[in-house]
Amino acid sequence: MLYLFGAAAPPVFDVADVIRDAQERGFDVCLGLTPTANRWLGDRLPALAELTGRPVRSEYKVPGEPDVWPKADVIAFAPATFNTINAWALGITRDFVVGVVAEGIGKGIPMVAMPCVNAAYARHRQFERSVGELREMGVRVLFGPGGFVPNQPGRGKPREYPWPLVLDEAERLVGAGA
Repeated sequence: MLYLFGAAAPPVFDVADVIRDAQERGFDVCLGLTPTANRWLGDRLPALAELTGRPVRSEYKVPGEPDVWPKADVIAFAPATFNTINAWALGITRDFVVGVVAEGIGKGIPMVAMPCVNAAYARHRQFERSVGELREMGVRVLFGPGGFVPNQPGRGKPREYPWPLVLDEAERLVGAGA
């Protein structure tokens, strides 16, 4: 069971193709989005729910309600924005998907994250610290050589976002835990 989480960065518009790729690799997929990504994909949400066979989630459930998703074997968070990476590393769990991954560290769920930030954000000291913190907590962060390499501000290339790397790493993490 793969939880695929996405934040509001342009590559999130390709998430249906990523879900299909994950399914072809043998994953059962649950899709979770930050509130802004959920808004961006608003008209696509019914088709995404049909594709995964489960509701797309972007909000916490009400206490006492049953969980509509099975337990995750691995979590992949991509694209992960500047805000998402920093909130996760700092334990600020206002958003459902950030809450799940923050708790997932303590539960020992294997996780991979691939940021999608421009070079100006990447130079911010807190971002560097946050990536380091997540790595120290056991999250595989695909950033830099062999992962996502940022572009200059305003020169993004969302079609070149290296989605296969995220799924390759999720497969590796599940295989390593088996």
